[in-house]
Amino acid sequence: MARETALRSQATTSALRLGERLRQLRVASGLTQSELAGERFSKEYVSQIERGKTRPTTETIGWLAVRLGCDAGFLANGVTTDERGRLEAALARAETMIEAHRNEDAASEYETLVSAARATGVPELEVRALIGAGRTQMRLGALRPALELLNAARGIVESGNFSDLERAEVFYALGICRYQLNSVQTSLGLLNEALGLAERSGMPSDSLRSNILSWRSRCWRRMRDYEAAREDIERALQLAEDAGDPRTIGDAFFQASLVADREGHWILARTYAERARGAYEALADRVHVGQLTNNLGGLNFLLGKTDEAVSLLKEAFGIALDIGHEGDAGRAISSLAQVHLRSGDIEQAEEQARHALKLLEGREDYLDEFGSAQLVLGRALLSQDRLDEAEAAFAAAEESLGRLGSASHRAAAWVARGDLAARRGDDRLAAHLYRTAAEALQDVRF
Repeated sequence: MARETALRSQATTSALRLGERLRQLRVASGLTQSELAGERFSKEYVSQIERGKTRPTTETIGWLAVRLGCDAGFLANGVTTDERGRLEAALARAETMIEAHRNEDAASEYETLVSAARATGVPELEVRALIGAGRTQMRLGALRPALELLNAARGIVESGNFSDLERAEVFYALGICRYQLNSVQTSLGLLNEALGLAERSGMPSDSLRSNILSWRSRCWRRMRDYEAAREDIERALQLAEDAGDPRTIGDAFFQASLVADREGHWILARTYAERARGAYEALADRVHVGQLTNNLGGLNFLLGKTDEAVSLLKEAFGIALDIGHEGDAGRAISSLAQVHLRSGDIEQAEEQARHALKLLEGREDYLDEFGSAQLVLGRALLSQDRLDEAEAAFAAAEESLGRLGSASHRAAAWVARGDLAARRGDDRLAAHLYRTAAEALQDVRF
């Protein structure tokens, strides 16, 4: 109810501003209301517009602008067509920066673009600026500010003056932000709404629907519903191919690789990852190339190719450092730490886990990697019989991974604590922790 009231107030304010501009332009032109209305309208209709009691159609605004010798865009929104064109060009430049992962540059642009778009009184420009600013803040790991920006965009598009497809774009961005904030159920609801709006719009939206399904598959994976995740990613791949957009295709194959990995189909996962990396290489998108290189390193390790895995992970680390992405660098080092831990190089695993934690500190959007690095550190310490230090690392990991709302992540922490209890000879506690982990991963209760 409060939102509806605010939207009605916004519409009334817009009509009042248009009416005031019309009155000022009419007076400056030396016309009475009757003279402006001519034979097309009544004096009373012009009076209603000037008093903000009614908002004329786009056609009527154009006709009145011609009569007054002014720009129709200025009459409608207080901004001329040329000014709007300059703002749209600036928004397009900022959006190109986002696609090129020039996140700091984009953030700097949006600092002025959001207020400039709002000042025009053109809702679609303000929404476009808010979505772009929100996406940029997500890229920088500033998820709460991003959420605030995207919720502001949501408030505008729900006014009823936007198409279903335009609303879908906002709900999609909000779904991504909520997922990164680990509100998986909320993210799922937003993505469902976005998909429904896109499908209901009847407008071409293959790329958008593919991206929505790719992100929804992440939600299903987090909830351990791998069948639903696979179904969504299969639909996403088909839509991506239909759209013929290299980036959408790359995104879909990236997520398809993650689903196959979770289901234990590592050769298929590697094939998908290579397809995705190829698509991003064609786009010169080094950020995603680095992320896929990291994933390929992990998959090659699972397939028994340790040397190749280490080489790929070091390459991923180098790419991340070169482009200034500390989060991805932390992910690569965390992956290397796991490889060294499983290969028996304990001291190297400890060193790299600590390095990863420094790089990932405070990054809420990398919380899963942060918790995983804490687990690796704890297991490295456990292997060196530094039991108290291992206990502290496992406790920290349980707290981090618990915030993800993922049963599998929590179970990994409980198993690690169970191993520590067993090393200390506390078989009762170890059995309890193992049982707790097992119950978290299946419906059967022991």
